Order: sequence, then structure tokens, then C-alpha cells
Amino acid sequence: MNAGLQAVSNAPPMPRPVLSKVTNDAPLTRVSLAFVAQRINLYLRFGHPLRELRLDAHRCYALFAPAAMFCRIRWESNDYGTIRWQLMVLQAGTPLEAVQRIAAIQPGARLLLQAEGERQVQSVLPQIDAIEALGIDPVAVSPAYWRTLGNRLSARLPLPVYTTERHAAVLAGEMLQ
Repeated sequence: MNAGLQAVSNAPPMPRPVLSKVTNDAPLTRVSLAFVAQRINLYLRFGHPLRELRLDAHRCYALFAPAAMFCRIRWESNDYGTIRWQLMVLQAGTPLEAVQRIAAIQPGARLLLQAEGERQVQSVLPQIDAIEALGIDPVAVSPAYWRTLGNRLSARLPLPVYTTERHAAVLAGEMLQ
């Protein structure tokens, strides 16, 4: 009987989802980040991870609470130059909510905005800078604004400006809920 217990305890541990005590044991969203000079830079433009786990000199994970917003930028190059620019504004999923499967994000997230290519990414970055210049944390911006920005970007229409008045309306709406 004792030998049977020992065999079970020597078995490899079963992987468990990462849980947060802050959010009633809801699973966290894990975002892979990486940096290899002159090859790949996968980083957060904004967002507040609960913690970061360093894997080695080039890779780490950022862990986000449910419903947290963040922006991930991916830049890649090869011997001939830049081969990929990508910017995504994402919102971590909440329990029982459907999320999109996105490479390097576990278990997935809600995609609010996606910019592909240098031209699109370079047009979104000043929008984020302008929001920060107003003293507003981009994670506090309404998900609807990021979706609208993404839709306008895809349709090649002028990008909407986020103002303090728009932000005050978002905050007032949140107070009513």
C-alpha cells in the first residue's frame, strides 16, 4: 500500500492554471515577451501585469488579471531588414467568456485593435502618445475607442482623437453600471 502511494507521488505533476488570489481564483492571462537584438522584440507598449516571470535572458511572461487591457508590439527582422510590425490592443478574458486564440497569449484574449505593417503601427503609436500626453493611462480608455480606432485604420479613414471629454463620458458611464 505504501509503495502505491510512493509511485503516485513520483509521477510528474499535472500542469495547473495560474490562479490569482486577488480575483477569486480566476485564471490569469499569460503573455509571452521576448527580445533578441536585431531579430525580435516582442514587448508591452502599455498595460499593468500583476507580475512578470523571467524565463531566461531573452524571454519572460507577463501575467494579467481578468479584464485587464494591454498593448503588445511585435517587431521582427532578418538579414535583409524588418519583416514584421504588429501592434495589438487586447483585453484579458474573464471566466466563462469567449476569447480569441492569439499566438503567445494563453489562454487567449479579446482583440480590440490590430495594426499590421509599419505604416499602420506608426499611425497608431502617436494616438497612444497623445492619450498619455493628456495624463490618461491607456488601460483606462474605453474598449469601444480601441475597436473604433481599429475599424477606422482598416477602412483607411481618419483616426479618431481621444479627448478628456470622451474620457469623462466613459468614466461617467462606468459609474452608472
